Amino acid sequence: MSARARLRAVVPAPLSPAWADPPEITGPPGARTLVQRSDDALVARPLDDAFAPRAGADVRFPAPWPRHHGTCGVAPDARLAVFAGVHAVRAVEPSGATRWEVRHGCWAFSCQEPHASYDAYADRRDHRYPNSGSVGFSTGGGAVWAHVRGPLPGDGPGRGAADEWLVVDAGDGRVLARAGAGAEAAGSVHLPHPSDPRRMGLSIGEGQDGAPLRWGRWDGTELAVDRLAEDLCLLGLDPSGDRLMTVSHDQDLLAVRDTRGAVVGALEWDAGTVVPRHPGVPADADAEDEAPACWDWAGGFLDGTTLIASTTESDDEWGPGRHWLVDTTGTRGLVPVDYPAPVSGVPTALGGGVWSTPSPDRDALHVWSLDTPEG
Repeated sequence: MSARARLRAVVPAPLSPAWADPPEITGPPGARTLVQRSDDALVARPLDDAFAPRAGADVRFPAPWPRHHGTCGVAPDARLAVFAGVHAVRAVEPSGATRWEVRHGCWAFSCQEPHASYDAYADRRDHRYPNSGSVGFSTGGGAVWAHVRGPLPGDGPGRGAADEWLVVDAGDGRVLARAGAGAEAAGSVHLPHPSDPRRMGLSIGEGQDGAPLRWGRWDGTELAVDRLAEDLCLLGLDPSGDRLMTVSHDQDLLAVRDTRGAVVGALEWDAGTVVPRHPGVPADADAEDEAPACWDWAGGFLDGTTLIASTTESDDEWGPGRHWLVDTTGTRGLVPVDYPAPVSGVPTALGGGVWSTPSPDRDALHVWSLDTPEG
């Protein structure tokens, strides 16, 4: 038994894949935006409910530094972009004007210099491949959560953790709260709570060393950071914001957890146990030579009870990568997704029962939903 996927839309990328990152769709149902970053700009294209571009709504934000020197995020209304760089977090308006900037310690490995601008290290070889933090807008866009490297300007001796988590006013750049993240990041990703602007998930990558998972709770004054785990990648939140989809750092275990980090019920799936053998594996293949199945660090909640996940990395040796629906009610278990044509890459859950996959040339996103007898 398999689940049939139906193509809902093909969403072209605004920039060429030759000189830009792959496009992504951000935001909840009803407020989705196609976002793509090049070295000199970030383009935000608001989409309607059918994933068509809203006429005349494209916004182009000039980028303050090249894309390999940080990450970025766009406000829910697409009127502000925030760039998380090596030395600062900068909010940029469509005109290119800087609305605000929060400077911080340098992400380039052991560098201890407080840089005033990108030009200060643009040509330095030891800053060519820096680590990075990330930014995420809260639900509604009133605050920006920023994962940065300490210290901040004005910190005295001993003030400021190696990795810090900030809550910043999106309007004027005031740091509203800060706390240590308790990590040594190579990179990170923010996942906002779907309805509560004072809660946020932070998935941190430390390379081979681990994957710290943090849950932030801001009460308007103080930021409390719950250290949920040191080896979990956060992939998504359910519509209530009370359940998390995670994959272990070693990619063995997919699980649904609560916001304290505990597995909900028995909702944990070991790839080596539940994923069937790839059909491309020869029947007489030696089991010792067959790489074990592993979950990709990709997917999310399609709705309150269904996850989409994939095993494309471990499938690659034997043929096409596989995507899976994971039922959290216990009625269907693990179901392969059957597409009408071959797909590439991993799935990204968009909520509202839909997900996306990249086109083979990375010049568009394909949006899918589950087919039904009536459809």
